Amino acid sequence: MQRIIAGLDVHTSHDDIAGRDVLLWHHGSPQTGAILPPVQQAADTRGLAVVSAARPAYAGSLRRPGRTVADVAEGIGPVLDELGVASVVSVGASGGGPHALACAAAMPDLVRAVITFASPAPFTGDDDWFAGMQAPGGLHAAVEGEAARRLFSETDQFDPAQFVDADLAALEHEWASLGADAGAAGEIGPDGLIDDDLAFTRPWGFELAKVTASVLLVQGARDRVIPPVHARMLAVALPHATLDLRPDDGHVSVLRHLGAALAR
Repeated sequence: MQRIIAGLDVHTSHDDIAGRDVLLWHHGSPQTGAILPPVQQAADTRGLAVVSAARPAYAGSLRRPGRTVADVAEGIGPVLDELGVASVVSVGASGGGPHALACAAAMPDLVRAVITFASPAPFTGDDDWFAGMQAPGGLHAAVEGEAARRLFSETDQFDPAQFVDADLAALEHEWASLGADAGAAGEIGPDGLIDDDLAFTRPWGFELAKVTASVLLVQGARDRVIPPVHARMLAVALPHATLDLRPDDGHVSVLRHLGAALAR
């Protein structure tokens, strides 16, 4: 079911999820917030309902210029209140990872666990943060400000070298819906992606040390989009984090471990 709640384009796996335990899905950059079939299947296996909200400026969600990572979490709070969910496993893929962590910091009584896949770490302010990224142009431009990031988007082209063979195989098979959804998000416009990049290269608005929930950091060792050093930085900064490094996976193929991560 799809509806607008508190200015956000919200998707739920069931019409009524009041009192249910929920997988709160934080989509990558860019995506529309639609519930992808492999996410639904993994949640069904664990008896979880799914809630997914498009971040501001994605799909039908209203833009919030200057939004921080913490702002997005604060915006999701009223959504979960209206839906009446019982508890949350906050799961973020790539650009959704920081927002999954932010929800745990903002709603410690509701979020019982966090799982991230290939999440960026907070920006350190130096070039080491970009090391290992195949195509960091958008993030580099975001450091210079919104005008520079918008200018970059006018000529930005996808670099296929970001994906290893395992990523391409995942996009051709079980995660084909992710590629299709990213394409749909791109057709809507660049605002969501621009605002994400700006948020990632500025203070997130909360301290990782205040995330009291257990966190599982699932990371592909071959990731060329968000390299493993980011997962290691997060593991050091989070008080209750476990790093699950997958040696054969890249940025997309690591999502194949969603079911196993939920089981843990």
